Amino acid sequence: MKPDELGPMRTLLLQRRAELLKGGDVPVEFEQQEVVTKPDEDAAPLTEMTQVIASNRNRARVEALAAIDQALRRMADDPEEFGLCEACDEPIAQRRLLLVPTATLCATCQREDEQANSPRGRSRRHLTDFR
Repeated sequence: MKPDELGPMRTLLLQRRAELLKGGDVPVEFEQQEVVTKPDEDAAPLTEMTQVIASNRNRARVEALAAIDQALRRMADDPEEFGLCEACDEPIAQRRLLLVPTATLCATCQREDEQANSPRGRSRRHLTDFR
């Protein structure tokens, strides 16, 4: 990537990183019950679902921060290679990098990777995938 393009890309990555850090973790609330009382069977599924959602959001946040840090590291270590597809060595479209600044694959290679790694070659899951 050209040196004059790296500055705005670095700024974008740092802004996204700051937003994620500012948001903080989603608190995972645990249901606390007294020893004497019987657990509320109606509230238990809702509590469990809330815990799973919060946990998934926190995991996604950590993964996004790691991807941003990795992109910043790639940018610092080898600025000329930043923005090149890791699979085909072609430049990743500037428009794609503005939308997904952590992208390491061009759109074509990303699509091929998703098709190769998804069940039955599809990117979306269907009811029949869960048999």
